[in-house]
Amino acid sequence: EIQRAINAENERIGILLPKQTPKEHEKEPNMDSPARGSLCRTFMDFERANQRQSNRNMASKQKKRSSELLRLIDLDFSISFSLLDLPPVNEYEMYIRNFGKTNTKQAYVQCNEDNLEREIQTDEIQTLEKWTQHPGDSVLVCGGESSNDESVDVTVTPQIDSQRLTNFLRSASQVIAVLLEEDRVATQPRWNLRSRQTSLSISDSCFQLNSNLPFLHGRKVSCLHVSQVQRQALLSVHGLPEKAGAIQLDRKYIVCVWNVWQPSSPQKVLVCEAEVSCCCFSPSKAILVFAGTTDGSLVVWDLREDSRMHHCVKLNETDWIFRAPTFSTDGVLSSINHTYPILAIEPVSTSVYGEQNYGLSHLSAQEEMSGLSFQIASIDENGTLNLWVTVVVTACLHCFGKRVLIYLYYLFLLYFPSLFPKDIIRLRIPQTLNIKFLPSNPNHFIVGTDIGVVSHGTRHDLRVPPKLFKPQQGGPRSIRANAIDFSPFGKPIFLVGCSDGSIRLHQMTSEHPLMQWNDSTNGQPIIALHWALTRPAVFFVLDASSTVYIWDLLESDLWPVAKQIIQSDKVLTMAVLGEPEKTNGLLGIALAKQSGIIDIQYVKKKWALPQSEESEKLQLLLQQSL
Repeated sequence: EIQRAINAENERIGILLPKQTPKEHEKEPNMDSPARGSLCRTFMDFERANQRQSNRNMASKQKKRSSELLRLIDLDFSISFSLLDLPPVNEYEMYIRNFGKTNTKQAYVQCNEDNLEREIQTDEIQTLEKWTQHPGDSVLVCGGESSNDESVDVTVTPQIDSQRLTNFLRSASQVIAVLLEEDRVATQPRWNLRSRQTSLSISDSCFQLNSNLPFLHGRKVSCLHVSQVQRQALLSVHGLPEKAGAIQLDRKYIVCVWNVWQPSSPQKVLVCEAEVSCCCFSPSKAILVFAGTTDGSLVVWDLREDSRMHHCVKLNETDWIFRAPTFSTDGVLSSINHTYPILAIEPVSTSVYGEQNYGLSHLSAQEEMSGLSFQIASIDENGTLNLWVTVVVTACLHCFGKRVLIYLYYLFLLYFPSLFPKDIIRLRIPQTLNIKFLPSNPNHFIVGTDIGVVSHGTRHDLRVPPKLFKPQQGGPRSIRANAIDFSPFGKPIFLVGCSDGSIRLHQMTSEHPLMQWNDSTNGQPIIALHWALTRPAVFFVLDASSTVYIWDLLESDLWPVAKQIIQSDKVLTMAVLGEPEKTNGLLGIALAKQSGIIDIQYVKKKWALPQSEESEKLQLLLQQSL
């Protein structure tokens, strides 16, 4: 019906409109007739509208179907593959590839969503630019941007703790030097001074200090000393060369400061005009070196001094610094100085603050608080004992923004007129050879003599019995007490080694020895005698025939448990190395040979490792010998 209505309406319109020619009909689209345009807009294409409606219905059904299917479909991310696979180049990457991601899960991501809970790498980092220059232009040495992004110049010199920085750099440089030496040994095996095997039956390993240096050729080692605090620090005294050369250094005596962890070269080289007979470190820290000479003077070196203050000599394309003494009593304290050769010098490990009886009452409180104070004892062959009170005062001067440190040495003399009873002095004045202080009470000291007895005294000149420690045979004899040594484990006992080869073990409360061994060295004079630093019942003995003896009183109190004869190169003196604070069983003996070689022999573990209840067993053994 609609179609018929449309056709009827079209016919009516065709009758009403005039007929057009074909040409006019062709031009009809170009005619701009409002009536024609209004009539054309009345046509409606229902067929296309119906087609569009059906297309929309079909798209809606497809969209609904796809949404239903997407709920059932999920992507599987567990399957992955690599487009390029490179095999690991080392063991670490192989391990990370196989086990690096096991038992792990992703907890956080590097985005701003977790800003409230975790610190993330995508946060903006605040930066501030600064500049500095050295040397500074007048007082302007640094500057930069301020917090409000305004460029300002800082004209105030920053305050720096130079002393703390110096201490840190000194410690760090020692560690770096040891590491560099180990790397050098690893890359250059010929340069290695350490040896895994040793020809001595008493030791497990050994190494040598590098004494093959141009200024040490032909010099014999007359003395060895180990620091009481820094056990790796070693002093060696070298005499004049056998053949004097043209250089001025050949007419001077040399003291080398070694670090046994760095055997390639000495840490410091000290020179002295007079012959050095004995030496020692400062008791609190190995920063000062004291030496006694044969002309009776006391010499001091400060190892902290700038190397530019001393003489530099280039030998075999290597620059060596030879340090002159910082202080010497020669010509300065001639009225109170020793007039005979100094045979022994010993540090006193105690503070002198508050001891008004020794001439310290005039020291100000500022000097006492700002300085380092300790005592050094020196004794000459005539029996004169001097106690030198050393005060190192640090003064700080601020000159042009720089800090200057000045070290001043105040030396006070303490004189003991006599160390021996009058009945002994009537016969003849004994010659004193050495001195040792009781570690548990440094007020007490003992002095070895050339008449076989050991004198007992105190720093406060109090009468404490016994006055003398005698051998079992009785009175004085023409025997030299060449070596004495206290037990380092706090017990008031000491050893005496004599020129007739006898060894005595004394306690501080008895005049006669607890034990005495007369034939242990077959009559050979004893040169050096030292307690072991890790075992209370073990000590070492060196005699004039270059033989080393090891005694273990718990194993045998009659004879030494080990004996080592060194025939190839005669041993002149001996010192003991060890760290009693550690239980690693590392105990060594330093042997100075006639050729100038210094060997470090680490003894076997059975004589170095501490035993259970060793001190109690030794105490019981000593009580039974009374």
